[in-house]
Amino acid sequence: MNTSTTAPASPPVSAPAGRLPARERLLAAANELFYAEGVHTVGIDRVIEHAGVAKATLYATFGSKDELVRAYLEGRHAVIKAQLARELPLRYTTARERLAGILEIRGETVSQPGFRGCAFVAASAEAGEGTAALQATTEYRAWFRGLLRDLAAEAGAADPDGLARQLHLLYDGMAATTWLDHDPAAVADTVAAARTLVDAAILG
Repeated sequence: MNTSTTAPASPPVSAPAGRLPARERLLAAANELFYAEGVHTVGIDRVIEHAGVAKATLYATFGSKDELVRAYLEGRHAVIKAQLARELPLRYTTARERLAGILEIRGETVSQPGFRGCAFVAASAEAGEGTAALQATTEYRAWFRGLLRDLAAEAGAADPDGLARQLHLLYDGMAATTWLDHDPAAVADTVAAARTLVDAAILG
């Protein structure tokens, strides 16, 4: 089953920025600038200017740039979680189908023109130990791996952890290849490879 609209690469903003509360304006500005240019290159003053708020408002709301980065990444995590929760039951009947289906659904997003690589990888690339970027990335990746592991166990895989790890590696490669090589065919190839892995891991 494969009929659905493609989810946006970035969390949507439902109203003009000037009409949103200050927190939402800051998050919308952070999402746009951090994703397009990088967490480490965009200074806090640019986010403040883009959001149209006072510096004191940012610090009163988030406390620091580090915590704004956390909120930005948690927002992207929430979008991915909602996308999969919505699309998987609509498009795939069994846990076995959903294992490769996760990569198929996410592949539709990573092949969009606005995709600039994994936001979590980019944000954590130069982050120091204990930073919000690394913490949020670790939490996101643990959730994603856990979703794959739970589906693998439900589908009857002999080694759910091993299958989840293999599929997660495929997903990481798909996202990087699609972006760096500008190769949308990487999605179809990855989904085919995922189905082969699932068939080998779940007999019958």
